[in-house]
Amino acid sequence: MSFETDHREKFQNLAVALAKENRDNIRIEANGGNSVLFVYPPKDEQKYIDKAKTNYPNAEFIDVREALVEFIDSIGWDDFEDYYKGYQTEPENIFRDSDDEKKLESLIIEKIKKAINNDKLPFLIHTGALFGTEIENVHIMENSDVMKFGIPLVVFCPADIQPDGQLKFLGFKPASKYRCKLVK
Repeated sequence: MSFETDHREKFQNLAVALAKENRDNIRIEANGGNSVLFVYPPKDEQKYIDKAKTNYPNAEFIDVREALVEFIDSIGWDDFEDYYKGYQTEPENIFRDSDDEKKLESLIIEKIKKAINNDKLPFLIHTGALFGTEIENVHIMENSDVMKFGIPLVVFCPADIQPDGQLKFLGFKPASKYRCKLVK
C-alpha cells in the first residue's frame, strides 16, 4: 500500500494503543514490555515521522541519528575512528554498554528517561541508524527502566512485513516483535 492509503489506519491504531485506558494492554500484549513498535515501509520513513510530529506535537522525538553523532562527538572523531578500526568486526564493543563503560545505548536510554521525566511521550525515530551497531530495537525495549516507566515508548521501525508475518528491519534484517505491541 502507499503512504496515502496506509497511514490513516496505522495512526488510528497507534492512537488506540496509546490511549490511557489501553496502556495496560500494551504490557499484556508485549509480554511485560512497555513499548509500541510502529512499523512502516522504509521508503516512507520521513512521511511517517512528519505525520507523527503533526499528530503528537507534545511528544519528545528522539532521533537516533543525532544520538549517534552526539556519541561520536563525545569521543572525538580521531579516537572514534581508531576505536572503530580496532573493533570493526565487533561493533557491540563500540556501541553497546558494558559493565564499566556507557556508550550509545545508554545515551539513547538517557534521552528516553529525560522525556519521561518531562512527562512527554517518547518516540524513537530514525532507528535505521542503529544498523551495524549491534544495538537492536529489542535491546532498548527490554531495558529495565523502559519496561517500568508509566508512559510507553514508541519505536518507529522502518521494516517490511513478510507474508509469514516476520519483520525485516530496513527490508532485509530479521527484527524482533518481542516486548512490544506491534502497530503495523
